[in-house]
Amino acid sequence: MRPPELDDYMDLFNRYGKDFGSAYLEPEDERFRFLFDQLCRLLAQPSPFNLSLPEPFRTTAHRYLAGDEITVAHMRVAENRHFMLSDLFDYVHLRQRLGGGIR
Repeated sequence: MRPPELDDYMDLFNRYGKDFGSAYLEPEDERFRFLFDQLCRLLAQPSPFNLSLPEPFRTTAHRYLAGDEITVAHMRVAENRHFMLSDLFDYVHLRQRLGGGIR
């Protein structure tokens, strides 16, 4: 299995067919919960692209997947998950537009 790259994130977001810039305003939706879990699994994998992402994304993913009580409780709130989805989408989308994929 190859390390995650920018295109892996964009492909995952594109499967949901929407702009996630306002995802934090959306009501609870099982699709967003599943997307959040998938993105955490990508973020937790070692890769040059992941290392180029802001540390809070990676730290949250690692803590969430490890079952850290505080992180899991925080991410149990839909608005917090949606806010992270929105921020991550904006960041990787900007990197894509600027040609900032790292391999």
